Amino acid sequence: MTVMPWLAMVVFVCLLFVKAGYGIFRSARWGLSLPNKIGWMLMEMPAVVMMLGMWLLSSERGNAVAIVFMLLFEIHYVQRTFVFPFLMRGRSWMPVAIVVMGFVFNVVNGFLLGYGLFHLGPCPSPERFSSPWFLAGLTVFIAGMAINLHSDNVIRHLRPRGDTRHFMPQKGMYRWVTSANYLGELLEWVGFALLTSSEAAWVFALWTFANLCPRAIAIRRRYVEEFGADVVGNRKCLIPFIL
Repeated sequence: MTVMPWLAMVVFVCLLFVKAGYGIFRSARWGLSLPNKIGWMLMEMPAVVMMLGMWLLSSERGNAVAIVFMLLFEIHYVQRTFVFPFLMRGRSWMPVAIVVMGFVFNVVNGFLLGYGLFHLGPCPSPERFSSPWFLAGLTVFIAGMAINLHSDNVIRHLRPRGDTRHFMPQKGMYRWVTSANYLGELLEWVGFALLTSSEAAWVFALWTFANLCPRAIAIRRRYVEEFGADVVGNRKCLIPFIL
C-alpha cells in the first residue's frame, strides 16, 4: 500500500508529457486497437469482479456497513462496465495498450480496496451511518456521480449522428470546467474515501487525481488551440475556480 502513492506521483508526472491515446487524443502510434465499447468493458470489468469477490470472501460480508461500501463501489463500476459503453455513439477505437493498463490497475486497485475495507480488521458498526464523515462522504459521492453521469450525457449529444467534428461541451458543470466528467469522478472517490475512512480509498482518490488531472489539463489546452481562448474563457480544467 505504501508504494501506491509514490507510483501515483510518477504516473501524474508522466501523464503531463504523454497523452493517453484514447478519446480526443487517439493516435495510431499506440498500435493495435479495439472497438471502444469492448475496450471499456474489458478494462473496467476487473473492478466489478475483484470488489465483489473480496466482499464475498470476507467474514464481514453480512455487516450492513460492508454491504453499503461494496454496493456504492459496484454501482459506479457496473454502470461504467455494462451501461456506459452501450450508450456511446460512433465507432471509436481504444488502443489495446490502454485496455491492458486499465485492466491491470483495476485488478490491483479492486484487490487493495477490497482487502482494506473487508479484511483489515472488523468493519464499523451500523452507527457509522450517522457519522458526520459518512454523511458528508455520501453527499459528495452522490453529487459526484450525478455530475459524472450528466456530463457524460452532455458529451454524447454534442454532435449530430454521422458528424465527426469536435465540439466543446457547454452545459452543466462544463460552464465552469472543461472536464466536468472528470470532476464528477474525482468527487465520487473523494466522497468514497470520506465515508469509508479507508487508507486504501484515499490512495484510490489520489490515483484518480493523478490520472485525470494531467488529461484534463491537456483537454483544456486542446480546446484553446481548436476553439480559441475567447470560447474557452475563464473555465478551469478540473476544479472550478481553482485548477
